[in-house]
Amino acid sequence: MPTIHESSGLTWLAFALMTVVAWGLYGILLHTGQVGMADPVHGRYKAFLFVGLAYFLTAVLAPAAVLALRGASWSFPIAGLSWSLLAGLAGAAGAFCVLLAFGAKGSPATVMTIVFAGAPVINANVALLLHPPQGGLKSIPLPFFVGILLAITGAALVTTYKPKPVAASHAPQPVPEAGAHVDE
Repeated sequence: MPTIHESSGLTWLAFALMTVVAWGLYGILLHTGQVGMADPVHGRYKAFLFVGLAYFLTAVLAPAAVLALRGASWSFPIAGLSWSLLAGLAGAAGAFCVLLAFGAKGSPATVMTIVFAGAPVINANVALLLHPPQGGLKSIPLPFFVGILLAITGAALVTTYKPKPVAASHAPQPVPEAGAHVDE
């Protein structure tokens, strides 16, 4: 049976799409958790504490178990360790900044649209700096630049024209439990 790394076809696409779903849910779930903490001052930090716990379970225990089960070497070259730690810091800082954006009155729909449209633009440009294309920057095809422009334009359009949420006074009211007395 081939391992994930040896599989052919579109396995990579399935994992990429699972990431899209997971990260697409991240902002709204985090905001809902923040509100669910019922602490307008510290709720976002309490929610992020549990995000950290989830990261520990997912990003520390799971890979450690996979490495142990596969008998992997526990050697970590400094270059790989350094870049990976920097990646983790960037990811955690980004997640924390999402929370700070929510706390500064950014809505999940707006914040996450900007994040998920802007992140590929940053990624593409930094990748070009770290791994320049053969033939230099002049060898980059025009559709690449059009794609960056479309990502930025798409974020602006989604942010500007997002649907308005239901006003609090018009929000659906909870249904009382059976047999409960309702005052009017």
